[in-house]
Amino acid sequence: MEICLSEDVSEGLTRRARRFVLAHGFKIGVPPVDRLREQWLALGVPSSEIDRVTEYQKRWGGLVLPPAPHYDGGPRCLDSDLPEGSPDEGWLFPAGTDRTAVPYSFMIGPSGEFGVYGERWAPLHRTVEGWVESVALAYHASMWARQITRVTGDGVDAVLLDGFEQVEETQGLADTWWRGSDSLVALYAGEAECMSSSACRTALIYSGLDEWGLYGGVTDMSGRKGV
Repeated sequence: MEICLSEDVSEGLTRRARRFVLAHGFKIGVPPVDRLREQWLALGVPSSEIDRVTEYQKRWGGLVLPPAPHYDGGPRCLDSDLPEGSPDEGWLFPAGTDRTAVPYSFMIGPSGEFGVYGERWAPLHRTVEGWVESVALAYHASMWARQITRVTGDGVDAVLLDGFEQVEETQGLADTWWRGSDSLVALYAGEAECMSSSACRTALIYSGLDEWGLYGGVTDMSGRKGV
């Protein structure tokens, strides 16, 4: 069952990302998780963590976006399930179902971070919105770049970012975006962190961009230039 997107899905996103979600995203029906509250409480999951999963599922559950350029496309569909963790270590819960077979899971962290969990937890973006912004920016940059260069492993160390500024709207942690005078650079280190392998690092360089390509017409959450 396909569901129309509601305004709360695009709340807090830049105009560029809102356009992307509304034009290229859709929702499918997913079951609510609150029906499992008593069962999860009996398993020792705190009520506050169940509340977090419930809110996530209400806003993001069922959202399908085009594939991301890394992590084999990212989640096929945002959808959640049973949290895992402890009061001492903090709690994670699933962020979505895998699009392809990958050796890690997409998870939401103790403070709402979007990340991957393999050998260990690697938060990619401070929020789910940051992940959505990164996918939207990748789609935008790939449409307007004259050239796209992929660099992997130790070659990432040679990518020069002098004079670049970090793209704040992607709220990067392990993964960051950088904006130069005519190019955007996406640095993906989440796989390397969660798999403890520097060979998994990847940089995508989108070059030959004009102002529209660099910004998409917006640079802050309200749609004004300035970030």
